[in-house]
Amino acid sequence: MFLAFKLTDIVTVPFGWILAQLYNLTGNYGIAMILFAVVVYMALLPMTAKSKKSMMKMSRIQPQMQELQRRYANDQQKLNDAIMKLQKDEGVSMGGGCLWMLVPMLILWPLFTVIREPITYILGCSAEMSAEIVEILKGLNPDAFGGNVAYAQVIAAQMIPQYAADLKAAIPAIEESVLAGINFEFLGLNMGLIPNWNPFTWDAYNWANIGMFLIPVISAGIQVLQTKIMQKMNNSVVVDKNGVQDEETAENSQAAQTSQSMMLMMPLMSLMIGFSVSAGLSIYWLVGGVVRTIQDVILTKHYRKIYDAEDAIKLQRKMELDAIEAEKERIRAERRAANPDGQTQNTSKKKLQKAEAAKQAAERAAATKEYNAKHGIVEEEPVKETLSGIPDRPFCKGRAYDPDRYNR
Repeated sequence: MFLAFKLTDIVTVPFGWILAQLYNLTGNYGIAMILFAVVVYMALLPMTAKSKKSMMKMSRIQPQMQELQRRYANDQQKLNDAIMKLQKDEGVSMGGGCLWMLVPMLILWPLFTVIREPITYILGCSAEMSAEIVEILKGLNPDAFGGNVAYAQVIAAQMIPQYAADLKAAIPAIEESVLAGINFEFLGLNMGLIPNWNPFTWDAYNWANIGMFLIPVISAGIQVLQTKIMQKMNNSVVVDKNGVQDEETAENSQAAQTSQSMMLMMPLMSLMIGFSVSAGLSIYWLVGGVVRTIQDVILTKHYRKIYDAEDAIKLQRKMELDAIEAEKERIRAERRAANPDGQTQNTSKKKLQKAEAAKQAAERAAATKEYNAKHGIVEEEPVKETLSGIPDRPFCKGRAYDPDRYNR
């Protein structure tokens, strides 16, 4: 049993069980597919949220990254270092958004397997019994399959009630619930068929054909709407380094250019998928587009509130720093006006103390002189002692000076 386990079973087994429960609850394949798309994209919401959060962070720092690119246009190493520092300061991971976006893409193919194999995952047959049912029905009605191997179970599931007796005879262990088959009718359309509209046939304009044609077209239209909404929401979160919305940068950013490309690519891809897979899978893709659009709007508004609060703090801090710098500049301007020649005084603490002491000593000497003059006191001139003690040589510094030294 362990050796038969496949890695894709991690996705197909739980989601196959969910699809089976939804079909048993509704009894209709189309409604079950709509609910299944909602359940799948709600289950992927945590990964979608992480991807959206990372991508929004990258969008918000686009103006700063462009400024760095202009500043270090001729120095790639400094540019890389500056961008890494910016991303570290802002808590941005370059591949974070792509990584979380990759996870839903990885499970997309196993999910399509669940949808393409309704006998296995909705009717609950083993892989061996499902393959046997398909082979028996191919032998009974080979023209119904038309060589379409990928959707053999979808085609076979529609034929089970018609050939129930033959299947019961060939596979005695088959259950009655399996022989009931699957109800693929939804809004008058067969969800098990692949849309194929030919406007030049006589029955092309009945609802069965027009409705099948409209499913891929509506799916492509939803992709256009989703891309426009995502582009508008992404542009609204691009801000400059001060947290102020920067519409010009948003319009010229790499994300905006990518959105323009996606606006053409995604609808074309939806049309291609819609006309190459069963209508049930197209319904899943269509509803998924609606759910993704709603999720994107809600997540953008949610994270924008958080980032706007952070930007408000940054802007307040910048205003405070600007006010401090403006006050410093005002003081510097006053000093320049008071001293236009630019002469400066030494403001060393020791020298200021020495100058103050000299000033006080001069004031005391002047006061003493004035007092002596008023009272007739004659001041004796102090005898200046020469450094060497020899009056004839007042500036001789050696105390051992001997005038007869060279006369001996």
